[in-house]
Amino acid sequence: MSRILYCIAQFTPKEGKSDILFETLKALEPDTLREDGCLSYRVTKQIENPFAEGESMPIVFHETWASVDDFERHCQRKGIVDFFEKECLSKNGLVKHYNVTVYRDE
Repeated sequence: MSRILYCIAQFTPKEGKSDILFETLKALEPDTLREDGCLSYRVTKQIENPFAEGESMPIVFHETWASVDDFERHCQRKGIVDFFEKECLSKNGLVKHYNVTVYRDE
């Protein structure tokens, strides 16, 4: 049985804030990739493609963690908590909407 946890964290930026939000999220990558249990952590931008016309938020993190515990430690790390407080929860933040979901492959 796999212990691996997959996370999709999606973000819709406020009007005119897409580039700065993407760069802010990219800045989280280096420290996160050094965390125990982080198998992959990549922020991406949605692109247009005629073979993938589904709806999504325009900026998405694709994360893979060795365990639920590793993911939960990551979520409690100061830099991650600070990002969500400043950019997602504050009325002055860069994020209009966000959605974080986790999955297993078992």
